[in-house]
Amino acid sequence: MKNRIDLTRRNFLITTGVLAGSAALSSLLPMRGAAAAEKELVILAWAGHAEPDIVADFERQYGVKVRAKYYTGGDNMLGLISQSPPGTFDLILSDAEYVQQLKAANYIERLDPADYPFDDYFPEFQHFPGHWDGNDLYSVLIRFGFLGIAFNSQLIPESKVRSYGLFWDESLKGKVGHFDWHLPNLGQISLYNGNKHPYSIDAAQWAGVQKKLMSLRPQIGGFFDYGGTFSSLKNGQIHAMCGIGDWITGVLQRAGAPVKTVIPEEGGLQWSESYCIARNARSPELAKKFIQYITSPEGQVKSAKMLAYPALIPNQRGWALLNQTDPAEAKRQGMLLGQRNVMDDIREGRIQYRQLPVQQSLEEWNDFWSEYKGA
Repeated sequence: MKNRIDLTRRNFLITTGVLAGSAALSSLLPMRGAAAAEKELVILAWAGHAEPDIVADFERQYGVKVRAKYYTGGDNMLGLISQSPPGTFDLILSDAEYVQQLKAANYIERLDPADYPFDDYFPEFQHFPGHWDGNDLYSVLIRFGFLGIAFNSQLIPESKVRSYGLFWDESLKGKVGHFDWHLPNLGQISLYNGNKHPYSIDAAQWAGVQKKLMSLRPQIGGFFDYGGTFSSLKNGQIHAMCGIGDWITGVLQRAGAPVKTVIPEEGGLQWSESYCIARNARSPELAKKFIQYITSPEGQVKSAKMLAYPALIPNQRGWALLNQTDPAEAKRQGMLLGQRNVMDDIREGRIQYRQLPVQQSLEEWNDFWSEYKGA
């Protein structure tokens, strides 16, 4: 099998489909002087990670300001880094499957494992795939979640939500949506096609995934970004959504919307987010302190309950504190102590890690996703 990883800035731009001129550099964060660097931490992250519910206590503790450039999707992240001058970012929040590409392109620093509380992590997360090169650490897992079938529970009875085959139900024509990112959507269809390892598929299996997804196209009512996914589920435009999970429906539930996520019989995918310290970071020590802050039990509870989108957390002491301070949220997310919880889903093999394609190039998956959207 071939694991095709491009190593250069130029190949990052080609592979992810982001052309050099596609995002004006003026939209990026300005470069900082030395004095400013001592007073601020700049993060490249998914939306929500630099909001007050997450960073206010850190800012007060260290007398600094946290600023962020937000992105949606790992491909967008790679494009933004490729177009940014060195030193633009201190911390990079990466989807776990992209860490090896960041390392290969020399965009991130090697970390000291002793700086981080891995002894408090569940064993499954102490040596997380792709974050290490032998004994060398390059990224620290901070949160994760599961992707399954998101649906409106007033419009679709949960008894029908047992398989990804739901998306082809004739009653849902025009009411099925996609979160507009190829990795989660193609991974779910690959699971539906019976591929135990959904991202490591041969040419015949890949052709089968493409054929199956193309057959879904008449059902699709739209392709949605982060905000559009929220609104289309909330207002009933979309009844069932492919490619997302509780990170979306959990927020809507807080607002009283009748939506939820179910892991179907074919299994689900795990998204995972990790922090890397950027090469040429202006505030590397502050970046290390922030990772320590967010991986502490208190930081993990903040991350689990993040207003922008909730998540599961890898720190067992974080679980204990969440059960103590917010047992309702611990129950809602399945982070229960002494009884069945989300770790059982992982240990029973119901959840597969989301990955980059192994036997095809990322460009090939991107190209097919564009073809599918335009069909």
